[in-house]
Amino acid sequence: MRKIPRTSLRHWATAACLAGSLPALAQTLPPPENVVTISASAAVDVPQDWLTVVFSTSREGLDAAAVQSQLKQALDTALAEARKAAKPGQLEVRTGAFSLYPRYAPATARPAAGQGGITGWQGSTELVVEGRDVQAIAQLTGRIQTLTIARTGFSLSREAREKVEGEVAAMAIARFRARAESVSQQFGFGGYTVREVHVSSDEMRGTPAPMMRAQASRAMAEDAPLPVEAGKASVSAAVSGSVQMKK
Repeated sequence: MRKIPRTSLRHWATAACLAGSLPALAQTLPPPENVVTISASAAVDVPQDWLTVVFSTSREGLDAAAVQSQLKQALDTALAEARKAAKPGQLEVRTGAFSLYPRYAPATARPAAGQGGITGWQGSTELVVEGRDVQAIAQLTGRIQTLTIARTGFSLSREAREKVEGEVAAMAIARFRARAESVSQQFGFGGYTVREVHVSSDEMRGTPAPMMRAQASRAMAEDAPLPVEAGKASVSAAVSGSVQMKK
């Protein structure tokens, strides 16, 4: 007869004891009583400090290489001008989307199968200028001649958002605690303890500047700075959780 090691017997015995005690533990723990779920929130309006301007242009022609070369030249010229004013955090420059795709003839006008239906090529490119130095960016828009303004918009920089997030979260937590205290008193309890809590924050972005405004400024004068005006962004925090009211 095969002998079972003593260590294995001890492990089995321990596991059996724990398994037998689990139902007893479940029976001795009382169900939660006098628990209420509470939520609170807070929001702060912060001036937007980050301006983004997207320049773009498009070209078309019969030869793909020629169209690509024209787009590259327009982008290189604009990029060289923008780099003169670049400054980390204040005026940053980066390239955006670059696309080149064929243009097909209408289905009724296409040649026989095997001869292809491409009648030309069309492409576009983008340059993105963004930063905190609003005046420098506005002045730069008047000096870039090979690209036109596609869209503009203000937002809240990461540093500005992080700076206010702690303040807003503290406000929301204070409101959560005040509400928990008030609810406990209204139910006839003297206080409460927090069981679980969740804290989250969010930012509501402002509305981008209208396109017509950018187009109008370019139509009035090629070298005129772009008229821009920042709005505000709302940074909010929410606190939700459950508390157990106590005597």
